[in-house]
Amino acid sequence: MDETVQFGVGFITGRPNVCKIINTTYEQLVEQSSKFNKKVELTIFILFDLSYQYTTRIDFYGLIPKVYKNIKIKYITPEDIEEEKKSLIGRGILKKQETELFFGYGYAKARNTLLYNALLNKMDYFLFWDDDEYPAACMKNEEGKLNWLEQNNILTNIEYIEDADVTFGYRCGYNSPIPYVDLNNKDNEKIFRPFIDAVGNEFITYEKLKEEFKKNNGVTYAQEEILNGNGSYELKGIGKTEWVLGSPLCLNLKHINNIPAFYNPEGARGEDTFFSTMLKNSKVVRVPIYHFHDPFLKYTRILRKKYPKTLDQMCRNNEEISRRFEKAARGWIKYRPLYLYITNPKNYENEIIKTKENLEKSVLGMNNMFADTDFTVLFEDLEKYHNNVKKDYSNYNKVNEIWNKLKKIQ
Repeated sequence: MDETVQFGVGFITGRPNVCKIINTTYEQLVEQSSKFNKKVELTIFILFDLSYQYTTRIDFYGLIPKVYKNIKIKYITPEDIEEEKKSLIGRGILKKQETELFFGYGYAKARNTLLYNALLNKMDYFLFWDDDEYPAACMKNEEGKLNWLEQNNILTNIEYIEDADVTFGYRCGYNSPIPYVDLNNKDNEKIFRPFIDAVGNEFITYEKLKEEFKKNNGVTYAQEEILNGNGSYELKGIGKTEWVLGSPLCLNLKHINNIPAFYNPEGARGEDTFFSTMLKNSKVVRVPIYHFHDPFLKYTRILRKKYPKTLDQMCRNNEEISRRFEKAARGWIKYRPLYLYITNPKNYENEIIKTKENLEKSVLGMNNMFADTDFTVLFEDLEKYHNNVKKDYSNYNKVNEIWNKLKKIQ
């Protein structure tokens, strides 16, 4: 009998938009799966967080009947998480503190919860898909016209993952929730540069942002050479000079011993970064596939194949957009101490001092530049996570000790 490939797709979500994504793409996902040279059985895992946008459970059960007929759907409820934790404690596999560190909500804990459930359900491969990304690529030609292409995010990953431990794709659209800033204005640049130097990370640097703002108003467009299949390569500097994205991110669970767990300090971001630092002995391949990133959910009509003719600047005078940026900046500054502690331990103290100095140069100006924000809270965030960095580093290592225990019981 021919082997059936078990392919899981995981959504961590606090936004009902996830139902729209699944309802509008399920036919495309099934069609992709049918093109593989083996039978593929799809399972979508949905872990919902009711506290993110004060939603109710019914918001996440809006899938149409045709979805259930074609794809297995596995919801992971708050009760499911608590029962699993109790079971592991009762069986003497984990201690209560260990279950609290590994399972639950928040960026890394939610990923670990999905990862463990994928393992329990015998998935061969597992794709993390963020709820503000769509399987579409947007290119811009020399005349400025936009061309849109559907993306085979399931098929492409499954074709590459068999010979790898981890695969991940590319993003187009709005790479980060940072509103447009005119950096030709010297006053703006004087404020914005030190701020990004303070909160930026392995993907977000001032020079990259300046180029994006100058060339395309903050939008990243898909590259034709990547879409033609030339974007595939194995990462050689993973966790040092190269990093994976959290989505689209595919894991080969057949190679489970080469798959680490996720971690971020409580309330911080960086779960994909810290995951990357644990991949030094894993084969990581970037694959020629794009997701369109829509962090402000402004272009959800793309899911219905109603493609915009232009992509707008994200206006910094818009309260919702500025608040989203403020929240992201807090998540970035909170993981910065641990990131520096792991990647640059010899210069850690000096880098923290530089970060504080850059905040001092920029925060008051940023509060004036962006509507309805208060970036002064970043000083408190940085100090708190700097003081806790050794504890966070200990937990970063403990999470993978826990994960190794869980691997053994499967």
